[in-house]
Amino acid sequence: MLDIKWIRENPAKLDDALKARGGKPVSADLLEIDASRREIMTRLQALQSKRNDLSKEVGMLKSKGQNADHLMDEVKNIGPAMKDLEQQERDLEGKFNGILVALPNIPQSDVPVGKDENDNKEVRRWGELPRFNFEPKPHYELGENLGLMNFEVAAKLSGSRFAWLSGDLARLERALAMFMLDTQTREHGYTEVIPPFLVNDDTAFGTGQLPKFEEDLFKTTNGMWLIPTAEVPLTNFVRDEIVAGDVLPLKFCAYTPCFRSEAGSAGRDTRGYIRMHQFTKVEMVQITSPEKSVTALEEMCGHAENILKKLELPHRVITLCTGDMGFCSQKTYDLEVWLPAQNTYREISSVSNCGDFQARRMKARYRDADGKPQFVHTLNGSGLAVGRTLVAVMENYQDADGSIRIPSVLQPYMGGQKCIEVKK
Repeated sequence: MLDIKWIRENPAKLDDALKARGGKPVSADLLEIDASRREIMTRLQALQSKRNDLSKEVGMLKSKGQNADHLMDEVKNIGPAMKDLEQQERDLEGKFNGILVALPNIPQSDVPVGKDENDNKEVRRWGELPRFNFEPKPHYELGENLGLMNFEVAAKLSGSRFAWLSGDLARLERALAMFMLDTQTREHGYTEVIPPFLVNDDTAFGTGQLPKFEEDLFKTTNGMWLIPTAEVPLTNFVRDEIVAGDVLPLKFCAYTPCFRSEAGSAGRDTRGYIRMHQFTKVEMVQITSPEKSVTALEEMCGHAENILKKLELPHRVITLCTGDMGFCSQKTYDLEVWLPAQNTYREISSVSNCGDFQARRMKARYRDADGKPQFVHTLNGSGLAVGRTLVAVMENYQDADGSIRIPSVLQPYMGGQKCIEVKK
């Protein structure tokens, strides 16, 4: 959530930022409501003060045995006027908050201005693209031919955009997750967490899922929300808290299932294991002081990229433009891994600095060197999406007969196994 004080002082900057994100200017409407709301609050305070003064005067007159009926009538008349103003204030507050909570974060000055993914800027590439002396197969054909990836069974059980993994492929996905967790905790200093997979409204609001993205979530019959990413519970660890400055940065990672309705994605990645209603991910979250978040973003991007380098998967890093960034982000790097069967790079991690945007929604603060409460900065990133990493391994490590070589860093997690072979 944006700082209303900043908006009052920078209405043109707000509208320019919204335009860069593909939105419409709102500062005039918002500030008009804000001014009306503040004016009514001033009138309410004046009436409250007058009522208090009159009440004291009534008490003084009564204590002297004097008649105070005329003042008591005046006090009574103030009540209905205050109730009317209080209702007006509630109505304006609802309109004001409705606009404010729907405003996206302000992009950093170095974020490229653009409309969509075509305007994103490549930062760097790593690794040589694999060369095959055969036509590389897509991961779903490889998995189905191995008899270890079954979408028909999953559709029977649950519907579309679900998968059934078994045998060595299930073990390989588990190996990837364990490898990612070990790397993030042992090499990059994150604390592993097993958070709740169901969260309440306040938690979903704190990281920006509610109210804007309600249709993207799954809701239980008792009003809980299935997490779309572990970012939601991990970041909310500091909700309604004032933490000591010397404990920052807080660095958490978690391996969890994630659930997304994929609203609006009809027709996209309908085959395969790319865009699922249920998938697993290792998530990284950092909670920092404001002056450390820019550096932390670069660090976290490196932490995600290190996983791909260890797996020897070719990839690239891009900076998302203003029109392609997420709602809460002020700057985002996407990591895209090479998929031979698609002959293109596909997103496998998104790493974002949210500044104090989520912290304001969560009322999450820390005490600075002077002991003054300040809003923390929050960052999140995939380290990595496990299912998509499995896809990348399958396609980049495939052989002509459909077998899949296991990257060397994963072999210890597979009991020394070096290949998932086609059964003859």
